[in-house]
Amino acid sequence: MSWLEAMAYLPGIAKGFTVDALKERNLEATGQLELFPLQGMIARIRSDKSPHPHRNGNLYSVGYLVGWGEEDDKNSDLYKDWIRRVHEYMSPFVSKGPRAAYVNEVDLDLGVMDWDNHSISSDEYVNLGRAWGERYFLGNYNRLVRAKTYIDPNNVFRHRQSIPPMFFQDLNDDSNQFVSC
Repeated sequence: MSWLEAMAYLPGIAKGFTVDALKERNLEATGQLELFPLQGMIARIRSDKSPHPHRNGNLYSVGYLVGWGEEDDKNSDLYKDWIRRVHEYMSPFVSKGPRAAYVNEVDLDLGVMDWDNHSISSDEYVNLGRAWGERYFLGNYNRLVRAKTYIDPNNVFRHRQSIPPMFFQDLNDDSNQFVSC
């Protein structure tokens, strides 16, 4: 089944809902708080054996979602403010030191990379990435930076919160930048 067909089977979508109807629907403003359980078999795997360290001691991963249709863009600040207030309200009930995050629930409020800023050194990129990298990966961040350096030293595969390599050669620059991690 295609991705679009699979979306027609998601919870919250009425039975008998067709792919054609899914393509033509208008998104209404909605907010969700999703809880994903994290105990059981996953807790048996040590945190340092996988990039995703949120295991034993964490009951749930909490997803905060808000969405609205194009016709409601004029209220986007209202919706963003609402989800930030929900996030703030939940703060006393979630992990601390550091407050953790799940990498597949991207939270751009944690920070983003400006890969086009060529005045930032590789070392600075690695330190900037800690803002979210240690929340997503806890003690695994440095190991993932080393892996990124080995697998993608030129940082070809990147996005606003990707893990930076310890050193890389800007594809528009002839000089290497080296850092330690």
